[in-house]
Amino acid sequence: MKKKRRTNKGDRKGVYILPNLFTSCSLFGGFYAIIAAIQGRYHAAAIAILISSLFDALDGKTARYTHTSSHFGAEYDSLSDLVAFGVAPGILVFLWSLEPFGRFGWLAVFLYIICGALRLARFNVQKNDVESKHFKGLPIPGAAIFIAIFIFFIDTRGGLTQNKPIITLGAIYTLSFLMVSAIDYLSFKDLELFKKKPFNVLVAIILMFVIVAYKPVLMLFLFSAAYVISGPIITIYWIIQKHIKTFMKHKSSVEKKETYNTKNGL
Repeated sequence: MKKKRRTNKGDRKGVYILPNLFTSCSLFGGFYAIIAAIQGRYHAAAIAILISSLFDALDGKTARYTHTSSHFGAEYDSLSDLVAFGVAPGILVFLWSLEPFGRFGWLAVFLYIICGALRLARFNVQKNDVESKHFKGLPIPGAAIFIAIFIFFIDTRGGLTQNKPIITLGAIYTLSFLMVSAIDYLSFKDLELFKKKPFNVLVAIILMFVIVAYKPVLMLFLFSAAYVISGPIITIYWIIQKHIKTFMKHKSSVEKKETYNTKNGL
C-alpha cells in the first residue's frame, strides 16, 4: 500500500500578491536609497524614501479594500518598514550630515534605528488593542518622510547649511524620542477618498495642491513638521481639557455645597 504523503497545513496556504507586491516595491525603494546615499546622491536617496512611503501606504490601503490582510503581510510590511524607513534614512542622514561627529554621529543614527524597530514591534503587539484612528508614538514612515524632506529643505536654505550637523542631530534625537513615546498621532486609516465627501473637502484638497505647487519644498517641509509636532500639541490640549473639566467639576460641587449650607443656615 502506498503511504499517504503528509501535507503540512501551512504548505497549502498562499500569499496575496498585490499588497505584498507593493510592500516589495517599498522595500526596493529603501534599498535603492541606501545605495544612492553611499554614492553621495543624497537627493535621489531622499526621493526614493518618499516613493517608498507611497508604496507603503498603498499596500495597507489595498489590503483593507480587497480584504487581503494577512499575518504574513503584516510581518513582511514591518520588516520592509525597518529597512526603508529605519536603516535607509539612518544611513542617508549620517552620510549627509552627521559623519563629522564620528562615533557620536553614528550612535545617534543607531538610536533612531533601534527606536524605529521598537516602535514597529510595539505596534505589532498592540495593533488589535488600540484605536484605528490613532497611533501610539510617531509612525516610522512619518519620521522617514520628515528626514527626506528635511534634507531638501536644508539644502535649499544656504543660511542653515553652516549649522546643518547640529540641527540634524537635534532632529534625529527628537524623532527617536517621539517614535517610542506614548503620544497619540492621527493614523488617517479611516480616510476614505473613494466615498462621497462634502464639496468643501474637494476645494480644500485642490487648494492644498496649489499651495504645495507654489513652494514645494517649503510647503512639504511645513506639512511634515506639522504632523511631527501635532502629537505633542494634541496631547497637551487633551491634558489641559482634562484639567479644565476636573476644575469645573470641583467648582460645581463646591458651589452646590455652599448653596446647601446657605439654605440650611450652616
